[in-house]
Amino acid sequence: MHTDLVAALDIGGTKIAGALVDGQGGILVRAQRATPAQEDGDTVMGAVEEVLRELTASPLWSRARALGIGSAGPVDASAGTVSPVNVPGWRGYPLVERVRAATGDLPVELIGDGVAITAAEHWQGAARGHDNALCMVVSTGVGGGLVLNGQLHPGPTGNAGHIGHISVDIDGDPCPCGSRGCVERIASGPNIARRALENGWQPGPDGDTSAAAVAAAARAGDAVALASFERAAQALAAGIAATATLVEIDIAVIGGGVGKAGDVLFAPLRAALKDYATLSFVQRLTVTPAQMGTDAGLVGSAAAALARRPSVTSA
Repeated sequence: MHTDLVAALDIGGTKIAGALVDGQGGILVRAQRATPAQEDGDTVMGAVEEVLRELTASPLWSRARALGIGSAGPVDASAGTVSPVNVPGWRGYPLVERVRAATGDLPVELIGDGVAITAAEHWQGAARGHDNALCMVVSTGVGGGLVLNGQLHPGPTGNAGHIGHISVDIDGDPCPCGSRGCVERIASGPNIARRALENGWQPGPDGDTSAAAVAAAARAGDAVALASFERAAQALAAGIAATATLVEIDIAVIGGGVGKAGDVLFAPLRAALKDYATLSFVQRLTVTPAQMGTDAGLVGSAAAALARRPSVTSA
């Protein structure tokens, strides 16, 4: 029998998912709406409130003792606000305040979506048992989070571990964040596809120009597609090695759509890592695919709420 539970929200540019989660990471109730990402801020919040209404209608809601939110960022956990790049109607939006109002002042823990996925992988996935880990999402963007000394390390604003905006090419292309040569500018799915197209890769008869299509071409031996993934792998390796050198992680977990490319990504990444992770204390660093799948954001948001509410347990 489940006793105390936590609620979780996973908010991104495509979907808003919610769940009631037990102390073992099991999802007992779930709800989801599409994100009206191009609408005004209150319309987006309306979709969040619809998800919350569905959760609060469950008989299990009375057992929820806290709520964790993993949101596309940047987020500011100290202020309780979010400014997702892909949701222009939310800039400094008081999400925590609005969620508390919709849930009867339930305690709320806000973290970035990369940190949420890190919490999930450390709790139940590929980073389980590792005290010092970097977990990454390589997809439309590149995000991440850290586990240090066995504890999730979101940082003061909930954005620590945001490896996508480490610069690995100081003379590289401008990044939308304002810097140059960021990991995201080189290794994200759209940039893998952009680089392949710019260098002469031709999509198939279906016209698919996504990173997944580039990965398929690479698996078939297309030299340009392979080169685009190798460049992405090099950028990821440089960012991972820099992080490992700074904080002594021993594992890097990679999820997201690009992470599903398999050996097309992981083989050149592991090879490149040998060129960047050269100091003795990082030479044993391993890189592995994520395990948690599409529920990682919800499970990780719940984990963050559980970590802040040590009395929340499951029987």
